[in-house]
Amino acid sequence: MPVHVDLTPHEITVPVVIRNASPARLYEDAVLREHAGIVSSGAIAIRSGAKTGRSPADKHLVRSPESERDVWWGPVNHAIDEHTFLLNRQRAIDYLNTRDQVYVCDGYAGWDPASRLKIRVLCARAYHALYMHNMLIRPTLDELEDFGAPDHVIYNAGQFPANPYTAHMTSRTSVDLSLERREQVILGTEYAGEMKKGVFTVMHWLLPGRGILSMHCSANQGCNDGDVALFFGLSGTGKTTLSADPARRLIGDDEHGWGDDGVFNIEGGCYAKCIHLSAAKEPEIHRAIRFGTVLENVVYESATREVDFESSAITENTRAAYPIDFIDNAKIPCVAGHPRNVIFLTCDASGVLPPVSRLSREQAMYHFLSGYTARVAGTEMGIVEPQVAFSACFSAAFLVRHPTIYARLLAEKLGRHGAQAWLVNTGWTGGAYGTGQRIDLGVTRRIIDGIHAGTLATAPVARDPIFGLDAVTAVPGVDPRGLVPAGAWSDASAWEQAARKLAARFRENFQTYAAEAGRDILEAGPVAN
Repeated sequence: MPVHVDLTPHEITVPVVIRNASPARLYEDAVLREHAGIVSSGAIAIRSGAKTGRSPADKHLVRSPESERDVWWGPVNHAIDEHTFLLNRQRAIDYLNTRDQVYVCDGYAGWDPASRLKIRVLCARAYHALYMHNMLIRPTLDELEDFGAPDHVIYNAGQFPANPYTAHMTSRTSVDLSLERREQVILGTEYAGEMKKGVFTVMHWLLPGRGILSMHCSANQGCNDGDVALFFGLSGTGKTTLSADPARRLIGDDEHGWGDDGVFNIEGGCYAKCIHLSAAKEPEIHRAIRFGTVLENVVYESATREVDFESSAITENTRAAYPIDFIDNAKIPCVAGHPRNVIFLTCDASGVLPPVSRLSREQAMYHFLSGYTARVAGTEMGIVEPQVAFSACFSAAFLVRHPTIYARLLAEKLGRHGAQAWLVNTGWTGGAYGTGQRIDLGVTRRIIDGIHAGTLATAPVARDPIFGLDAVTAVPGVDPRGLVPAGAWSDASAWEQAARKLAARFRENFQTYAAEAGRDILEAGPVAN
């Protein structure tokens, strides 16, 4: 039986407290109380309410004398004062205290015992408790008995709106984080991903202070300890899909740390996009959707309970959250040695970048700081088609410190451990979005296989005349005509025009980092017109 927990320190006085309930118990409550459905695979399907993606414009960080000099303030970290945070915190607590029962989910963030945090989630929905049961590292009964005071607490009152007349509020949604109190408050959004990314934001703050690089990436390992690969990229670029490789062991699909002993997963589960999911293309993820898995915002047939993974009737951002050991070849515990290959995944909506490029150390730093991609439909509210974007460290939405802090840590670790960096385009070829074609997943898989095998490390390259990239021109099993972008377009002059336009966007964006990056890294970017 789950151990009793005293919620008095959190000001929660609800008579019924359900702590670390089993998935079966949470299934029952989700079906009876929250209109969830059980689909044919045994997974539970549920709606996240009006919000089906993150709300970055409503994310706030408390400005405090202890941390404000080290925080990257601006469009990502919107400052609020502590009084406003406490008002929202009290609003969340008051709401939770009106419920007839609340759920507690206690778990860990970080598979490295020296770096892990004790996380406590307080919520009113069984759906949210089951989601975090899957996404956190689950304690044993003995660990739960000795859990003690948490290091970070999430007050999830997402069913209750923020007061729009409260200072700094931009809507009835507010996702607030206090680094000093180590607390997160969620109001006005029931999208479960806000909890997951709140934990990640805290780790993005704490780990670099310990010399550990916090990373928005997936990771896997081959047959030997030295064959570790990292996959950086925003949601929708292929991190989860490409790391779930039947020939390799999965370390994690989204959030990692890289310290002196190697890499470790921050999470205990995976959060995979489900749109267009099929057993043929992504068998590992498809098999993971079974009893215990949370399916968010999917459409299913009422009689057969078969999920229609092609449907975006609710949102493009359909998701599956499941424990990492639902992946057959997951590496438990989720720790590994130092990476041999570091792969930057970019979804190039312009269709001008090569499918795969071998990067110099300076180019790796340039493209890491640039974080070029397209924001893919559904990941954030209001995104309905790919939009060109630059996201520093492929993680800007979750960075707390200045991007150059993370970039310096990456440079130091690449140099010390001799890892090779790659830029892999999982976006469009032969033209921009709407004209060209999305690069086939099978082609990208063969590229990744070539990187793992070491074949591409010595493959011939062609220097891109505008971006200066060494585009690999020979990949086993891939038509070489598609590996040089200009040749894939029907009109080479149209490619050049589009490429120069994108290059200008790169240069404009990089001005933010130019002074601190240095001349060598600045010159590793696109050439001037």
